[in-house]
Amino acid sequence: MKDYTTIALDIADDIAVLRLNRPDRMNALNTLMRAEIADAATFAAQNARVLVLTGNGKAFCAGQDLSDEGTAAALDLERVLRDEYLPMLRAVGECTIPTIAAVNGPAAGAGANLALCADVVIAAESAYFMQAFTRIGLMPDAGGTYWLPRQIGAAKAMGAALFAEPISANDAASWGMIWEAVPDMEFDARWRDRAAHLASGPTESYRHLKTAIRSSWDNGHEAQLDLEARLQGACGQTRDFQEGVVAFQEKRPPRFEGR
Repeated sequence: MKDYTTIALDIADDIAVLRLNRPDRMNALNTLMRAEIADAATFAAQNARVLVLTGNGKAFCAGQDLSDEGTAAALDLERVLRDEYLPMLRAVGECTIPTIAAVNGPAAGAGANLALCADVVIAAESAYFMQAFTRIGLMPDAGGTYWLPRQIGAAKAMGAALFAEPISANDAASWGMIWEAVPDMEFDARWRDRAAHLASGPTESYRHLKTAIRSSWDNGHEAQLDLEARLQGACGQTRDFQEGVVAFQEKRPPRFEGR
C-alpha cells in the first residue's frame, strides 16, 4: 500500500477508501494533496473495484488552501487550475471504476466540486455544499460551472454561484445535485453498504455505462445509440454477462467476477 502525507488510502475487500487528511485545515486542498489525490485515484483504479472519497475530521473539504503559496495574492490561479486541479479532477472523474464521494461534512468551493465529479455523492444530513467563490471575488472553478447546470439546471446553478450560500445535504438531494442525504447516525454504514454493493458488481459494465452516460452530454441521438450498441456488445462478451443470465435463470444472486 502506498504512503501519503495529506491523504490516507486503504484498500480492503476491493474497496479503496481515500480520506482527505488535513483535518486541522478542514481538508483544504494544497499542491501536495492535489497530486496525492490524483496518484491515489489512479492506483485505486488498478487495484480495487470501487473508490470512495471522504474526509477525516469534521469537514469533507474546505476547497483551496489560500495559504498554500504564502499569500492569496501569490497564487497563479490559472496555472494552479491547469497544472494541478485538472490532473486531479481527471483522475477522479475519469476513473474506470465506480466512484463515491461520501461527504461527511462541509464541502465548499473546489471541495464541493471535487465531490460532484464523483459518480455518486452520499452526504450526511449535517453536511452542506457551497460555491463559496464570489465571497472572495472569484467565480466557480474545479468543474463547478460544468457539473452544476447539468445536475440542478441553469436557474439553481446560477443562484448557487452568485449568492454563494450553503446548500444543505437535504436540499442538494431534492434538487438532484447528489444521490442521497443520510441521517448522520446512518452515514458510515450507508456509504460502506453502497461501496460493497458496487465492489461485488459487474465492473466492466460499470465502466461502460459511465462512458455512455457521460458521453451523452455531447452526443446526438444517433451517435448515442451507436455508442450504446458498441459498448453493450463489449458487455455481452464478458463472463459477468454469462453469469448474470445463468443466475437469473437459476433464480439466485449473481456472483460477478468484475475484473
